[in-house]
Amino acid sequence: MDHDHSLAAMASGERAVVTALYNTGGMRRRLLDIGLIEGTEVECLGRSPGGDPAAYLIRGAVIAIRSEDGGKIRVRACKEAAKWI
Repeated sequence: MDHDHSLAAMASGERAVVTALYNTGGMRRRLLDIGLIEGTEVECLGRSPGGDPAAYLIRGAVIAIRSEDGGKIRVRACKEAAKWI
């Protein structure tokens, strides 16, 4: 996929790079605090049995993000494997 889509639309195992955050208020601050900024690589690790929230690998930490919040985060699919330290 060469175009932007939302973080919430990522499939399990897909890697992407953040292109924009449209979250506001406290949620935006929390996402920025964990390092979810433009250019950050993320990987969708899977979804809960009910489908929401989903787990993402972000800068070496596993973070659960609800679909409502993930829908406001734009990403572009990665073609290369992410390297986590």
